[in-house]
Amino acid sequence: MNQSSLSQSQSTVALVGPGRAGTAIAIALVAAGYEVTAVAGRAPDAPSVLVAAGRFGARPSSVGEAPRDADLVILATPDAVIGDAAASVTAGLRADALVLHCSGSSGLEVLAPIAAIRRDVRLGVLHPLQTLPSGDVGAARLAGAWVAVTGPPEVAALAEQLGMHPFTVLEEHRDRYHAAACIASNHLVALLGQVERVASSAGVPLAAFEPLVRATIDNVFALGPEAALTGPVSRGDVGTVARHLAAVALDEQHAYRALAAGASRLAGRDDDAMQELLG
Repeated sequence: MNQSSLSQSQSTVALVGPGRAGTAIAIALVAAGYEVTAVAGRAPDAPSVLVAAGRFGARPSSVGEAPRDADLVILATPDAVIGDAAASVTAGLRADALVLHCSGSSGLEVLAPIAAIRRDVRLGVLHPLQTLPSGDVGAARLAGAWVAVTGPPEVAALAEQLGMHPFTVLEEHRDRYHAAACIASNHLVALLGQVERVASSAGVPLAAFEPLVRATIDNVFALGPEAALTGPVSRGDVGTVARHLAAVALDEQHAYRALAAGASRLAGRDDDAMQELLG
């Protein structure tokens, strides 16, 4: 498979790891003209393998046998076992195959078992900067998403073919990049969980905050975080912040203090009374 074949002919795909991310990428690849020939997971008869194989008209396979007919091999396993999956597929890879893993926290080093033996294949990373809650929803969200890529030019070409915006992350910055991704998604969800808990204690449903949350996010990306910041911390209103801390449950105060301190830093305030209050 070369860069021109990405757009000019159908290529074959082996999916190792038919979870939400792997299935989403496979669905998008099929829509772009690819054929999934094999699906592998914990075992050939694992329910997730059988469901994905049935959907794609592919053969359920062991990990070692999955890549034998594939130009493109997607390793979408949990991060902890990418290296094991790489070792398992090594012998069965076609010459010139492109092998990609989808982890945001790992680089090419986890594909070392392949690199050590198979100099005739190409290796890369394709990490969509998007939340993929299911195969179908995730596939629809890939188009327009940004995606961190590592490897030969074909990796970025593949991302563009799927409608994504590729960018590169230096290996020495990968942990920072992945931390930012977790803050943007996981920590935001945790924060909204706190909104739900505190609001419910006041008899207000989470749904009431949806327009505010969406407008705030729009402001951040239109104006930048500093210009989008409003509220008592940005105004230096120590009294209001003190009342908030007195009103919320003790086990909610640590998160409130930490984020209020972050807001104060973003606002560029040097307020001794606020800093003392936030601890």
